[in-house]
Amino acid sequence: MQTFDSDGVTIAYLDLAPTGAGGGDPILLIHGFASSHAVNWVNTQWTKTLTHAGRRVVLFDNRGHGRSQKLYDPQAYRSTVMAEDARRLLDHLGIERADIMGYSMGARISAHLALAHPGRVRSLLLGGLGIHLVEGVGLPLGIADAMEAPSLADLTDPMQRMFRAFAESTGSDLRALAACIRGSRQTLTAEEVGRIAAPTLVSVGTRDDVAGSGPELAALIPGAESFAIEGRDHNLAVGDRTHKQAVVAFLEHRP
Repeated sequence: MQTFDSDGVTIAYLDLAPTGAGGGDPILLIHGFASSHAVNWVNTQWTKTLTHAGRRVVLFDNRGHGRSQKLYDPQAYRSTVMAEDARRLLDHLGIERADIMGYSMGARISAHLALAHPGRVRSLLLGGLGIHLVEGVGLPLGIADAMEAPSLADLTDPMQRMFRAFAESTGSDLRALAACIRGSRQTLTAEEVGRIAAPTLVSVGTRDDVAGSGPELAALIPGAESFAIEGRDHNLAVGDRTHKQAVVAFLEHRP
């Protein structure tokens, strides 16, 4: 991976050329909490799918994750701050405008990016995040406590155990993740969501108990489409085959 400086924070990224026929339109991928570019997008074959579809694929590790710099102040992980990392990466690569795809926390960051810099967002693909972008903040704050517990064995709550086990499996910095979950919980109002002008696809698993309703969020965004990822929960929806098909079809037909 390569790195760049985002206002004093080292961010690791990949810039992949298209392998299939197409115009090479850039798409920026923003991963979810406790994940990384590899876990969210490479291991799930998203990079292969999108480059094969003729896209230039840019992906990175959010601050506090993967190979990017670890920070321990919750204020360093505000959604607006993390959205600026994404914007600066586009600047660094000389990309004026890109499709933006985020999953879970990455979708929250993507929505903030679309509001702050609408001219940079050609389309918006929000995965694993529905109406909880507006009503509620997604993952419960107890996930931060789970990251700070002495061990997985000390946890009894199923969701806390799931995220602690996931974080350990990815070799994450647990203290950085605790700061991240405490700092990145900003919602948007219905009025703010209604100002999103980019063509938007909202994709949520039908068994996802974290994201909130996808159709309810899509109804607030002018012209947005909703896609139900059948039979998938929050963790499995991201790499689902039908999810990939819906995204590729959306990108082929968006303006």
